[in-house]
Amino acid sequence: MSSTTQPMSSSSSSKDMYTTSFAFFEALFSAGVSHVFVNLGSDHPSIIEAMVRGKSSPSTFPRIITCPNEMVAMSMADGFARLTGRAQAVIVHVDVGTQGLGAAVHNSSAGRAPVLVFAGISPITIEGELRGSRTEYIHWIQDVPDQKQIVGQYCRYAAELKTGVNVKQMVNRALQFATSQPQGPVYLCGSREVMEMEIPRYELNQKHWKPVELGALGKGAVEEIAGALAGAKKPLVVTGYAGRNHAIPGALVELANTVKGLRVLDTGGSDMCFPADHPGWLGLRLGTDQSVAEADVILVLDCDVPWIPTQVKPSKEARIFHVDVDPLKQVMPVFYLEAEARYRADPLTAVEQLTDKLKTDEGLKKLLEGEEREERWKELQEQHKQKLEEIAQRAQPLENGEYGTGHLCRRLRALCPEDTIWAIEAVTNTLFVHDNIQPTLPGSWINCGGGGLGWSGGGALGIKLATEVEAKAKGEGKKGKFVVQIVGDGTFLFSVPGSVYWISKRYGIPVLTIVLNNKGWNAPRRSLLLVHPDGLGSKASNADINIEFSPSPDYAGIAKAAAGGDLFAARVDKAADLDRVLKEAIAAVEGGQGAVVDCKVAMGC
Repeated sequence: MSSTTQPMSSSSSSKDMYTTSFAFFEALFSAGVSHVFVNLGSDHPSIIEAMVRGKSSPSTFPRIITCPNEMVAMSMADGFARLTGRAQAVIVHVDVGTQGLGAAVHNSSAGRAPVLVFAGISPITIEGELRGSRTEYIHWIQDVPDQKQIVGQYCRYAAELKTGVNVKQMVNRALQFATSQPQGPVYLCGSREVMEMEIPRYELNQKHWKPVELGALGKGAVEEIAGALAGAKKPLVVTGYAGRNHAIPGALVELANTVKGLRVLDTGGSDMCFPADHPGWLGLRLGTDQSVAEADVILVLDCDVPWIPTQVKPSKEARIFHVDVDPLKQVMPVFYLEAEARYRADPLTAVEQLTDKLKTDEGLKKLLEGEEREERWKELQEQHKQKLEEIAQRAQPLENGEYGTGHLCRRLRALCPEDTIWAIEAVTNTLFVHDNIQPTLPGSWINCGGGGLGWSGGGALGIKLATEVEAKAKGEGKKGKFVVQIVGDGTFLFSVPGSVYWISKRYGIPVLTIVLNNKGWNAPRRSLLLVHPDGLGSKASNADINIEFSPSPDYAGIAKAAAGGDLFAARVDKAADLDRVLKEAIAAVEGGQGAVVDCKVAMGC
């Protein structure tokens, strides 16, 4: 084609035009994606046209949420999907927007959150051969050899849309990967020309695009594991993600009530897997709990890191069984457990199978009865009572009037609504938070599933938004559940608060944010001491090793500025002021206003 060729004429003003982009949104909505979190650019003219057209039929078109930062957009989709189990979507701008997703893609992958990401790619024609051809300087600068490679290794599926005529199949194929276990992010990209294509209208039968279902344990596996649990003196379940299915906590309680003496340890902290008010609760311990070394039978249930061998490991005599949606951990180059058997199975089905076997098999029932079992049950109850008393004692305010994370979280638990959902990204304070929040309701505890700091800002908004959608669907109004974000001070800055609190105000998504202010990053010091306990750094100050935040930023002030001044902002240094400020903040959020409380917490408690 000659360089004098003029750009192809466009009929983009026609309201009847049916493009790849509009079909893309139709496909998302038909597949159950209710929200699309967007950060738009020069690759999205047809996307924008489709969104404007979709406003005329909001009941059949996803709701669009504008996100000034890609990390926050992905984290919102992640939080929404984590709570509901329903995939949500994100739209970003070419290669730079894909890079802007940053650690959020890692979090979605490691945390098993089903999110579909779409990004445009630079136009593939230069001289106006097709509608969407290059029209701006930046189209040359943002042209990269293979944009998918930026995030491909974190995704369950990554592909480029080559034509519009199969866009709905491609969207549904991607969502099948995203929602099949182990769930996670998927990535699609397409050029302006492909997204601008006018295509024939068509629909898919959504019954043909359901996620892959996991099966049950085989008969032999059920007999082997159930027999081992029934005969064990110190049986242990180690889990991490199982509570993502909100039926799992109840199923594990039934198993623990059947095998009296069974204890449950959470080494992921991603979800509420087992209630804190059950005697078998060991709480959250990230791979370092002594119960692992004491157990004679261990069932590892849907867990990535059941123990850290350099810190604690099972005895050589322990029998270990691994049941997981992904027992091979196929995206981890280095992973292995010395389990005598491993099974790919649905965790809920597996637990129900084991409980049923233990309750109905006469031989196993006899092993589970008798004075010895009752003594173990009484011992477990006493240990649980003692554990709760020790936690409460450690959480007392300090003599100088200061307070730690433990005391703060006990007051939050007492003052917030009973069905509060806790969005946690407390890093080095996470164990203090979990010990004192003591979650009991399924779905009430959601921690960042990965290690990419900054998830909880957008994550908490996505969770709150999801509760509002669910409340509206049930005819309970639009308020949704009370959501509290508990975040470290360094992590708060990672969360891009300028974007988070603008979105909160813009869309009326109020959450209570608690900033744990200990003046810096303390995780690097912990890592340092694990490797160099007596090194030079062990004797150096936080300032010397470059992890101190001094002077301390005005965290609540940052959030208030982003919300245009319409946000409850406060700082609490002394325990005596804590209840008053927390009550005011809770009232503000219940009244529809966001709130951020900067809490100066003492270290190590």
